[in-house]
Amino acid sequence: MRNYILLLLLFCMQGLYAQEVQFTATPSKTKLGVNEKLRVEFTMTKDGDNFEPPSFDGFNAAGPSQMISNSWMNGKRSYSKTYTYVLTPTARGTFTVGQASIVIDGETYKTIPFQVTVTAAVARPNDPSAALAENAGKGIHVVAEVSKTNPYVNEPINVVYKLYVSQDASVRGTRQMDIPQFNDFWSQDIETDSRSVHEGTYNGESYRYIILKKVVLYPQKSGRLEVEPLSMELTIDVPTGRRDFFNRPLMTQTTKVMSSGTKYINVKPLPENGRPDDFSGAVGNFDFKVTPSKTTISNGESLQLNVAVSGKGNLKLFNLPKPVVPSSLEMYDPEHKEKITIPLSGMQGSISDNYAIIPQNKGKYPIKAMSFSYFDLTSGKYKTITTDEIMVDVLNVPGTSADNQDTASGVNKQPVQSTAQFRFVALDTKLQPINKKPFFGSMLFYILLFIPFLFIPIVMLLKKQKQARDNDVTGNKIRKNNKLAKKYLSEAKKHLGSKEPFYVALEKALHNFLKAKLNIETSEMAKPNIQELLESRGAKPETITDFIKIMDSCEFARYAPSSGEAMQQDYDNAVSVITKLEKEI
Repeated sequence: MRNYILLLLLFCMQGLYAQEVQFTATPSKTKLGVNEKLRVEFTMTKDGDNFEPPSFDGFNAAGPSQMISNSWMNGKRSYSKTYTYVLTPTARGTFTVGQASIVIDGETYKTIPFQVTVTAAVARPNDPSAALAENAGKGIHVVAEVSKTNPYVNEPINVVYKLYVSQDASVRGTRQMDIPQFNDFWSQDIETDSRSVHEGTYNGESYRYIILKKVVLYPQKSGRLEVEPLSMELTIDVPTGRRDFFNRPLMTQTTKVMSSGTKYINVKPLPENGRPDDFSGAVGNFDFKVTPSKTTISNGESLQLNVAVSGKGNLKLFNLPKPVVPSSLEMYDPEHKEKITIPLSGMQGSISDNYAIIPQNKGKYPIKAMSFSYFDLTSGKYKTITTDEIMVDVLNVPGTSADNQDTASGVNKQPVQSTAQFRFVALDTKLQPINKKPFFGSMLFYILLFIPFLFIPIVMLLKKQKQARDNDVTGNKIRKNNKLAKKYLSEAKKHLGSKEPFYVALEKALHNFLKAKLNIETSEMAKPNIQELLESRGAKPETITDFIKIMDSCEFARYAPSSGEAMQQDYDNAVSVITKLEKEI
């Protein structure tokens, strides 16, 4: 009984020890504007290796920076290691930051994914570096200029987004961060040349400016509507505070996300007083015409009736009236045509419906007068245009009178002659042998029959080898670490010139190489222990010294400036030392 209690206590202690290891991801916020930044911290309570961050889809990631904390309280050691990334959104939307992973004492730990919602740009971005960015953006403004702030429903307004730059400021590059979404508006972008630089004034001062975007908007409902901001990432020249040999200020470049800010317009509803019954939402200044292709029809001809509206207004946003014809005139669905141009002032041109009408009987038939109503912005009143009634005279229709219509139309009946050739179906079947040897019992039959049995010993041998390989825990661990060493060495080569990721990958390559060759864990990687193990495996002292120097270089390079030449030299030295140790061990 005592032995059982002891075993139970050991299991509980093991469970408590396992709970001590924690690996978590902590975002500074889960909702931010497209012009804000997000900080994510990956924290572990025990040192690990092979840290793999998530892909950060939807963000530009900077980092990682590392922070290690060691403390002793009441005889207990508290340890934490944190990898910190700063994320800049590339677009609005909801994005998932996936799992990060790390290996601690041979076990792989993963963080819990979380979602981040990126909204439109905010007026005051909450950014730790906001003060510096504010100084960098002096004399630079992203502005949205709205042509009218109190239009009617379906009255065109235009919004022009501009980038103003003072004479003292300098912008090296621009990138559009966020495309405004014009909810509750019908919108149309206007082509513009964003490379042309203009001279103008902003707040009474002289500025240079470029036009970033032009758009025509037609509000679709009344009330207070929001015009979303345009956000730009700008590369800006800022002074370093130093001067060159000729006493000119030395400049450096930084990036800043700037927004035009949200604009609001108050949209007036169309008046109810005097609204015609046939009003379908047309707003502007229009002309209305109904034109028949002919009014006299004979010998089976058809009539084309064109219903057209032309002028300036919301031509794409209403329906044309439909003609009413007698039942003796068969009218087909119309062919719709549009000839519309959309400059910055709004839509102009014409729309039309072309109906095909075919008479069914002889006689005179009226097409009723048609009317079209619209709201005139100039007078602020409804107007109605009414056309005249159209009389269609059908002289004759083929087929309504068998003899008269055939004679009038000049149609002579001809007897139908059958030219098809028929033959009788044969009732007697004649079968002939194919003269081929049967497959059953042939040589190919027996070969295909016995081939599967030949594969049985091969499959058993491969299965036995796989089981032996799976049972070789130490060998599998060595092979895995060897692959990881090659992987991270290749990754370090890709990051040459980028200090932080280069030395992180190079350090991982060295650690996994030692794990593969010496069969040790991360917690055993003290430098005296590494030196002793390498000497016991036959490595030369000068090779061991070079290897430890590279490890020291990886450890200190993150916190000191490093050039591309130094990175290349460290990489070449690492490859050379690893190759020597491969031969010596």
